[in-house]
Amino acid sequence: MDKKVIIIVVFCTIFVGIVCFGIIKYGDYSFKKDVKEVVSVINSGDETTANIEEEKKEVKIFSGDDRPIAIMIDNNVNAQPQSSINKAYIVYEIIVEGNETRLMPVFKGVDDDTILGPVRSVRHYFLDYMNENDAICGHLGQSPQAESDIKIFKMDDINGQIYDTGKARTSTSLFWRETSRKAPHNAYTSIGSLKQIAKQQGYKLTSDKKSILNYSSKELDLREHEDAIVASDVIIPYANNHKVEYKYDEETGRYTRYSKGKIQKDYADGENVTTKNIIITFVYNYSLDDGENKGRQTLNNVGKANGYYITNGYAREIVCEKDSRTAQTKYTDYGGHEIDINDGNTFINICPVNAEVILK
Repeated sequence: MDKKVIIIVVFCTIFVGIVCFGIIKYGDYSFKKDVKEVVSVINSGDETTANIEEEKKEVKIFSGDDRPIAIMIDNNVNAQPQSSINKAYIVYEIIVEGNETRLMPVFKGVDDDTILGPVRSVRHYFLDYMNENDAICGHLGQSPQAESDIKIFKMDDINGQIYDTGKARTSTSLFWRETSRKAPHNAYTSIGSLKQIAKQQGYKLTSDKKSILNYSSKELDLREHEDAIVASDVIIPYANNHKVEYKYDEETGRYTRYSKGKIQKDYADGENVTTKNIIITFVYNYSLDDGENKGRQTLNNVGKANGYYITNGYAREIVCEKDSRTAQTKYTDYGGHEIDINDGNTFINICPVNAEVILK
């Protein structure tokens, strides 16, 4: 073979080898890279899908268009245990005369046969929180200030004094007296009774008003925030003779409520009263000069107030802002951003501004 031809063949063979080697090496790299990118996109898509699915989850504690119903509940030691507190989506606790507090549970979408009580009279500042929940106003009597404000605010009002039989319950009773307890701590009603009265009065039984709380379908962990405070035990002294305490249970993710030194029970089912969330608002209260000398209180609850949001064993300092008596309270962090609230029931403890609350 011609020497020149041999050189050309050898050269071509070497060139082809180099080209093939490059294709194998860098082509393989490119293939692997493309595969990795595809896998990455798929994984990213999975995460996006998961996030979308998370967002699609409906909040359970506040759903449907049933109108909320609020009722005034006695919190005197002789009234405990109270009925159906655990079924409320929100329970407000606020100081009243005599260094006592009253509870105002707010219900939405619960069964008609839910028993409520002992029912007591309403004070004017409780109306502010009924209004912001668009709730029907249920009670048994009222202070003069509340009576006036019910008319001013044109409340959808149910005063049990009009329907109270003063006797044991019968098949037609709308408000009745529990014979095993002594007056005035023995008045009861039911969700069904309140709905029946509301229909008779022409009150609407549906509502499209949004919740005052910004519920999250995703479980919140306050430890994600730098300002998180340990709050496995929460003590709120309303007065020298009335202290509320909440103790966190890691297994259930809920707080058990203590009142007047004892675990608070639900009379309807005997279960401990528990809550997923606690909001504390510090508000200045003082005695009214109404000429009756009964020590009735009022609140400076319009404007900004400091407080805490507590859930899952931790707390954050928050700002509670109410622009008017009928406006919904806004709960924000110190940066002005509305806080998220875990899906679950909430106790809102509106306590004296000088209450020495303990978190530990």
